[in-house]
Amino acid sequence: MSFSTEKPLKKKRPPRWSDLWLKNTKPLKHVIFAMQLQSLSNPTTPTPTPTPTPTPKHQQQKQQQTDPPTKFKDKTGTLISNLPHIDRTLLLGDDLLLKILSKLPDSQRNPNSLVCKRWLNLQGRLVRSLKVLDWEFLESGRLLSRFPNLTHVDLLNGCVVRPHDCCVLLSHRIFKMDINSGVSGFLPDWRVCEENLLPVEVVDRGLRGLASGCPNLRKLVVAGASEMGLLSVAEECLTLQELELHRCNDNLLRGIAACGNLQILKLVGNVDGFYGSLVSDIGLTILAQGSKRLVKIELNGCEGSFDGMKAIGQCCQMLEELTICDHRMDNGWLAGLSYCENLKTLRFLSCKRIDPSPGPDDYLGCCPALERLHLQKCQLRDKKSLKAMFKLCETVREIVVQDCWGLDNDLFSLARTCRRVKLLSLEGCSLLTTEGLESVLLTWNELEHLRIESCKNIKDSEVSPTLSTLFSVLKELRWRPDTRSLLASSLVGTGMGKKGGKFFKKNLRLDNYTQMIHTATF
Repeated sequence: MSFSTEKPLKKKRPPRWSDLWLKNTKPLKHVIFAMQLQSLSNPTTPTPTPTPTPTPKHQQQKQQQTDPPTKFKDKTGTLISNLPHIDRTLLLGDDLLLKILSKLPDSQRNPNSLVCKRWLNLQGRLVRSLKVLDWEFLESGRLLSRFPNLTHVDLLNGCVVRPHDCCVLLSHRIFKMDINSGVSGFLPDWRVCEENLLPVEVVDRGLRGLASGCPNLRKLVVAGASEMGLLSVAEECLTLQELELHRCNDNLLRGIAACGNLQILKLVGNVDGFYGSLVSDIGLTILAQGSKRLVKIELNGCEGSFDGMKAIGQCCQMLEELTICDHRMDNGWLAGLSYCENLKTLRFLSCKRIDPSPGPDDYLGCCPALERLHLQKCQLRDKKSLKAMFKLCETVREIVVQDCWGLDNDLFSLARTCRRVKLLSLEGCSLLTTEGLESVLLTWNELEHLRIESCKNIKDSEVSPTLSTLFSVLKELRWRPDTRSLLASSLVGTGMGKKGGKFFKKNLRLDNYTQMIHTATF
């Protein structure tokens, strides 16, 4: 008979509950520490000690200086000093404490971050949006270590080098910046921001570091970047949805094609007095072919023509909102908007002109889905431009005109082609009269909301019975054409509205009193 020399396999012992419990001792330590604190907070009555022999006063002072501070001992003999000042939030894990801090109001975020370093780090995890003012804060890595969960980052002010002797704040509707006191005046071709912008290499290096540390970035605002810097952001931040590019040019727009989920885009090409850059039809075509999922576009200080706008309309089929601000477009560009078949909102901001030569009416067409037309701080002096614009927007339901120059009765009468208007808002139209307003309102049978504010030539006394009948059937009527009369009627008896009244009365009484003294003396 042959016997095998191999030993029989031993059966593994099933794990006991004590083994499973001791694998994770962190909760057990918290419980033991809490029990120790509770036992120390209710100390037992100390045993009486014998009365010490009196010592001289100088010896008592010396003993108090040499004795260590009072310390308590727990059952294990561990010394715990300053028991009343122990931070009991140490018993809470980071996840639980982070959830508690997130429930507090925003007004308490700054005070909470001053409690301790742990709270400072946890509070930084809750920050999602940040505006960077110092570029060194980004390049040093402190930004990513302090705020690791950022989704919205604004680097615009950080891209501008602040002079050491700055004492003048230059403000623009886009951003603000500090300039030095050596500036003597403003010239037509002055570019103050262009001189103080960071080099392109520095901006690209900062974008690479930001992209590697914030992969969940959704919105980015930057100035003076290049195509390579934008490509690094597009490769790392796959969730990027909103992008704002200042001092943009045609070459930079090549990097936008890599942003697959981009939906909102703002391009700032040329800003008078700050910097100059060129965005032409080439850049608009690259943009249209690379970003076909755009929903909202804003073109600020950009150049272009009919071809560029046509490319955007044909490629960006999901485009719903288009904003044109202070444009430098060539004549005839307005007809390219007719290719935006799904456009719902069209805005003109701070435009010195719309389109002086729009071409024949047969080539204009219209935007079939357009619902809202907004005009703000524009110069509306050209009849051809307004006629082409209203023909392009003949399907709008909402017209808002705010602080526009040159809109008189003759030009406003061109809005009759928009017969489906339900809301009209006019503010700061000083040349428009009641007669010109009535001639257009009576042609709009679907009008439901009317807002008239700060239009000084529209008078209450000139409202005809037909117009008052129209007002009675409106769902909303805000009638404040004359702000001065409204101020006087609402502040009757308060003493306001009479600027300097008390001052002049006081001076009058003082003059009378001085005259009486002068008469009595002589």
